[in-house]
Amino acid sequence: MKTILFQGDSITDAGRDKSGNPLPPGAGLGAGYPMLVAARLLCDQPGKWNIVNKAISGNRVVDLYARWKIDTLKIKPDILSIMIGVNDTWHEKGSGNGVEVPRYERIYRELLQWTKDTLPNIQFVLLEPYVHVFGAVADDWVDEIKQRQDVVKKLAKEFNAIFIPSQEILDKALAKAPQDHWTADGVHPRLAGHQLFADAWLKAVLNY
Repeated sequence: MKTILFQGDSITDAGRDKSGNPLPPGAGLGAGYPMLVAARLLCDQPGKWNIVNKAISGNRVVDLYARWKIDTLKIKPDILSIMIGVNDTWHEKGSGNGVEVPRYERIYRELLQWTKDTLPNIQFVLLEPYVHVFGAVADDWVDEIKQRQDVVKKLAKEFNAIFIPSQEILDKALAKAPQDHWTADGVHPRLAGHQLFADAWLKAVLNY
C-alpha cells in the first residue's frame, strides 16, 4: 500500500479531522480536493492507497517547517502533495506577519531538500498558490502571488516534481461560470473549485 500525503493551508485542510482518533480509510480528510481524490482512488483501487491530510488552516511556509518532522517525515509518504503560499501574503496584508518571497523560496526549498534527503524515492506534487481579485483579495496581492507562483514552478523543476498550475485552472474555469462559483472569497474554493483541483491532481499524478 502506498501513502499519499496532502500538506498545506485551509485550501487543503477543508475542515479535516484533527482529533487524532483512528478513522476508516478515507474518513476525516475534510470536504475539499483531498477527499475527492481519495474517493476516486478508494473506489477504483481498493486496498492500494493510504491517503492522509495534514494541512492546517492559516499555515504559512514557516508553519509547515515547524511541524514538518512529525506531520510529514514521520508519515513517510510515497507521494507528497503541497499547496502553500497564499497565507504568506495574506498574513502580511492583514497583520504584518507574512513571509517575504525570498524567505518563502528559501524555506520551501529547504523543506523539499530535507524531505528528499530523508525519503529519496518520494514523488513531490506542487500546486501553486492562486488568487482571484474579489472578496478577501485586493489588487495589490496579485504581483506578489505571481512571484510565489514563479518560485513554485522553479522548485518543481529543481526537484523533478509534478507541477499543477492552480491559477491557470481557475482562470480557465471563468469561461464556464463567474469567480464566486469557484471560490467563496478569491481564495477558498467552493465545491466546484475543489473538483477542479481534484480532477487536475488525478490527471497530472496518476493519468486519470
